Amino acid sequence: MSALGAAANRPRDQLILVDASDRETGFLSKEECHQGAGRLHRAFSVFLFNRRGELLLQQRSAAKPLWPLYWSNTCCSHPRQGETVEAAARRRLAEELALSAELRFLYKFEYRAEYQQIGTEHELCWVFAGVADRRHGRSPGAVHALAPAGMATGHGALPAWPGRPGTTGPPTDS
Repeated sequence: MSALGAAANRPRDQLILVDASDRETGFLSKEECHQGAGRLHRAFSVFLFNRRGELLLQQRSAAKPLWPLYWSNTCCSHPRQGETVEAAARRRLAEELALSAELRFLYKFEYRAEYQQIGTEHELCWVFAGVADRRHGRSPGAVHALAPAGMATGHGALPAWPGRPGTTGPPTDS
């Protein structure tokens, strides 16, 4: 199986529980981390830009249990037990988009967000940025659609895109 065809949702993966200072406190399945009020766990968020300064955004797969079909950053997920955050970010870029990129760590922050009484994200999120100019793919189990957003000019701004929940038709892949 190719990396692009790897499973997007692996609810039994052991995620890394942390405290507010990002110290490991244990491990728990991905599914359990997101139930109820959520358990604070380590996560990452990747923002990839092309040489024109456009940010590659993804529309989450309809199969995702939390925020299906919502537009998001280029890639986000969790390191697994025994995996560094940067290694996890590189793994998910390959699995979701068939991409590799040099990533630069920017900062980390904690957030908590509930989704329609289905589950909760409570994450200590590491944020990375990078540049990728080659053609990408997408794993349908993880990504519904992809689109560049022109940050400098505002072209392709998210509110104008079709395919958000409650609108019609996804944008075409670039």
